[in-house]
Amino acid sequence: MKVTREEATRNRERIIDAAARLFREKGFDGIGVADLMKEVGLTHGGFYGHFASKDDLEVQACARALARSLSLWKKRSDAAPDDPLSAITDAYLTARHRDDPGAGCLLAALGPDLSRRGPGVRRAVTEYLDSAFGLLAKLVPGRSKAARRRKAIGTYASLVGALVLARAVDDDALSREILDTVREALSSSHPRREVLP
Repeated sequence: MKVTREEATRNRERIIDAAARLFREKGFDGIGVADLMKEVGLTHGGFYGHFASKDDLEVQACARALARSLSLWKKRSDAAPDDPLSAITDAYLTARHRDDPGAGCLLAALGPDLSRRGPGVRRAVTEYLDSAFGLLAKLVPGRSKAARRRKAIGTYASLVGALVLARAVDDDALSREILDTVREALSSSHPRREVLP
């Protein structure tokens, strides 16, 4: 039975969404095309009607996850104009985020693997990081644009690093200590400030 164009578009979106979640949960090599298609209730053979290769899907899934992360950060910062950076860090450095990599930060879930992926994935990460640093640079204090960008990069690295470490340990108390310590360190090193236009 032939599917309509609208059904094909919906199926493609479901595949991308599932891949974005499953790659973060299991790693790029932890899920194959057959299992992915089974997850969304489609046949393995249908995959190539939507994507040229698994690499193509990786690019699409990474770009989707990264765009959603950036959108979420913007919403959080807009919803807390008095302290937008804390709104981001308080949501990022949580046990809930730690325990749900499939719905969380792509870089914290797949960081080292991203450097070994193809140019499309690395381009998506590069574009995202440039945008994320730009967003954070508007939220951190600093005397110059360059100083704020350096602080933004340090802040982002602290967030991702804390989440990676918190996920790596098998001691919940230590994991929470990592998250709390980095959240407090970021809060004390970035006092509230006016958001730059």
